[in-house]
Amino acid sequence: MSISLFDIKGKNALVTGSTHGLGMAMARGLGLAGATIIVNGNSSQEKIDKAVAEYKSEGINAVGYKFNVADEAQVIAAISKIEQEIGQIDILINNAGIIKRTPLIEMEVEDFKQVIDIDLVSPFIVSKHVVKGMIDRKEGKVINICSMMSELGRNSVGAYAAAKGGLKMLTQNMATEWAKHNIQINGIGPGYFATSQTAPIRVEGHPFNDFIVNRTPAAKWGDPDDLAGAAIFLSSKASDFVNGHILYVDGGILATIGKPSNEE
Repeated sequence: MSISLFDIKGKNALVTGSTHGLGMAMARGLGLAGATIIVNGNSSQEKIDKAVAEYKSEGINAVGYKFNVADEAQVIAAISKIEQEIGQIDILINNAGIIKRTPLIEMEVEDFKQVIDIDLVSPFIVSKHVVKGMIDRKEGKVINICSMMSELGRNSVGAYAAAKGGLKMLTQNMATEWAKHNIQINGIGPGYFATSQTAPIRVEGHPFNDFIVNRTPAAKWGDPDDLAGAAIFLSSKASDFVNGHILYVDGGILATIGKPSNEE
């Protein structure tokens, strides 16, 4: 009984921005648990094809679709094509996002708007059109990828923090409007993870590496695979009465403002 609660075999999961990084890690977790992964990216078809091949090499059923999640016309066309070729979308993970590390006083308005469009407006667009089918079926799971910046500010990431703070509230409002249709809308807030993007600073002696290791109660960077359990939980029947919640997978860093973990 307990194992069946987490069963997602045969489900179709659309994961935006799933050609690399944390999006790929979450998609891999769902795929290894038996879901068909609908891979999305927008940079190039070659990158999508490479990601699909990587999933398949691990025995995961995966297909790829290139479309811009911030372009409503492209989203509508892609969802229609997915539903015709693959079937209904049971699980949606809004993961696609960008960050521009620029102090607010120096940031161009167009750059600010671009971050908001991709990190906040696109989850609204994709969810709006995927959820229509879920409402008809009276069943579905939506997971918005938030951030610790949904709760905290940090120097030079004002646009990203504004978008992720907004995404937290959008998640709660989605739950407010769609929970009555037996749809669960929740978020995952990753902490600091060991990815290819963070590799240059994850070296002993680097100030930011030391800061993360010392300030995280778990005293380490997260492994991207650590996100799989949260993704499976929020995609399965085990979370059928969980709605509007942000699950932070951060090694405890949001739990404390105390001394670094290596101090007494």
